Amino acid sequence: MAAPTQVRTAHFIAGEFVGDVGAGERIDVVNPATEEVIASVPAGTPGDADAAVRAAAAAFPGWAATPLADRVAAVRRINDGLKSRASELAATITAEVGSPIGFATKVQVPNPIGITDGVLAEIEAGALEPVTVGNSTVVREPVGVVAAITPWNFPLQQMVAKVTPALAAGDTVVLKPSEVAPLTAGLLAEIVAGAGLPAGVFNLVHGTGPVVGEALAAHPLVDMVSFTGSTRAGRRVAAVGAETIKKVALELGGKSASVVLDDADLVRAAKITVANCFMNNGQACSALTRLLVPADRHDEVVEAAAAAASKYVPGDPTLETTRIGPAVSAAQRDRVVGYIHRGVEEGATLALGGPEPVDGPGYFVRPTVFGGVREDMTIAQEEIFGPVLSILSYVDDEDAVRIANGTQYGLAAGVFGGDADRAYAVAGRLRAGQVDVNGGLFNTKAPFGGVKQSGNGREFGRYGLEEFTELKSIQR
Repeated sequence: MAAPTQVRTAHFIAGEFVGDVGAGERIDVVNPATEEVIASVPAGTPGDADAAVRAAAAAFPGWAATPLADRVAAVRRINDGLKSRASELAATITAEVGSPIGFATKVQVPNPIGITDGVLAEIEAGALEPVTVGNSTVVREPVGVVAAITPWNFPLQQMVAKVTPALAAGDTVVLKPSEVAPLTAGLLAEIVAGAGLPAGVFNLVHGTGPVVGEALAAHPLVDMVSFTGSTRAGRRVAAVGAETIKKVALELGGKSASVVLDDADLVRAAKITVANCFMNNGQACSALTRLLVPADRHDEVVEAAAAAASKYVPGDPTLETTRIGPAVSAAQRDRVVGYIHRGVEEGATLALGGPEPVDGPGYFVRPTVFGGVREDMTIAQEEIFGPVLSILSYVDDEDAVRIANGTQYGLAAGVFGGDADRAYAVAGRLRAGQVDVNGGLFNTKAPFGGVKQSGNGREFGRYGLEEFTELKSIQR
């Protein structure tokens, strides 16, 4: 499946689509289902990053002074553009990421539209209005120039979750999308260009993290870095940004637990956990990848999870019937397979799947379920980012909470129980930024983000909007 031919693959700087400055090297974009090169983008340089930042800095005073109603109208035009090009966006995400087209159509594109709708609703409800505190008026002002560095797994969602609230708040933006999945960013740039924003308010620079991302995080004219990606890369962004005391927001990795209490519907809990673990081909930072079950029900849950997982047959992501597609790249496939080997070596029981290759082209991984996983195993501690579920046993609620909280991460979690009050109480004890109780649905208007080494700051809704502002007190 080829990417849409009209997608622009250049940088977008100071209101113009431009080629890269320097050697003219390009980065190939590969369809992970076919292993075919479908496009290429410029390998951005520090010079490209500098040009984009300076354009954003020059545009900031005028954009910050633009009436809020006008900024809101501009962001609404961007959202209208997303809606009008939804099918093209979904097809592009499928082509460069490998997300099944059904998932791309129902989640990858609607979520960012919902995120922007939520931000605009919060502004209309007064989220940016001044507040009186005694003899002080507290106002929210834009941070300044925001560098938005985004990943490949949910490309549009993560870009929009940063770009539209920042623009609405009065910030100017330099976006650095993942070089693995940059074509969706080109579509977003076209949509933003069509919304009629002043030159320099939004800029896009393609390239790698160590080159362009590093240059943005270090640039003295960048006031804030909003980064989504691995914990390892997040540490580097934070360290580089600290040199100039930037505001840094980080949404990083996860190793989320699904805690099944002894009074839960175990089969239903297993099915929902498998679906969550395998969403987007297992490539989601908030995926429930650890299933914690009562020790005396372990074998029953393993059987139910394996039965549910067996329905996820790797296939062509362009087909509506496909539930799971490929890993995004050969490197990612090899990483996931390496973890599966590690699970077997450390003594976990392979209930479904395994490290064997899938026949044919594409970076496919066999959906895998492990039983008998100990909490000290690598597959129970490290983020795999693939369709691999680890099932662990616990003794009682106290033990379940301890195991669930026993990793460096704290992004998401789930709790299943027949007694809703008890399940909610357990949810309150889990150290995670968001917890679903009995399969509660993802909410693009509620705050999203993590604790511990899953990051800091929040995205979506009022709380995500506030991340892109600074507070000022004016005393009378």
